[in-house]
Amino acid sequence: MNRPTPKHTAPDLQFPLLDGNQWNLADQKPDNFTLVVFYRGLHCPLCKKYLQQLQELQPEFEQRGVNIVAVSMDTEKRARLSRQNWELSNLTLGYGLTEKSARDWALYLSSGVKDGEPSEFSEPGLFLIDNSNQVYYSAINSNPWGRPYLPSFVKAVDYIVQSGYPARGEML
Repeated sequence: MNRPTPKHTAPDLQFPLLDGNQWNLADQKPDNFTLVVFYRGLHCPLCKKYLQQLQELQPEFEQRGVNIVAVSMDTEKRARLSRQNWELSNLTLGYGLTEKSARDWALYLSSGVKDGEPSEFSEPGLFLIDNSNQVYYSAINSNPWGRPYLPSFVKAVDYIVQSGYPARGEML
């Protein structure tokens, strides 16, 4: 199975943003890392809480040289509703993640089974990409729970940067 692997170049990733721009991982120039959060979409109440917490912690991540983006397979309309209903005005929010990109990032895909769910959507993933566009850390979930706890992740970034802790899990 191909998957994003630490110490290897991250897969291509491009998608539109709600501000009208196009986001491209290859164009990112963070001081330390880019944090990419894949979320399930508007239908997911756990995603709402997770992204609200991410937005709350965004200044702390930024102080540590970490750029943040969140994206789903939702349409622009659904992403705009997420931004509005979840009060995510400060978070960089993308939409229209393709099935190919979701598969390139080894995200689990699900079929909608309840009212309000799209016919297909990706399950959560969180990736820390270093400033040379290599995967440093990955967490891929097959359900909406069990994601990395964001407050401790801020502290992990401190440790990584201060100690020079290397990415782990690079052996294919």
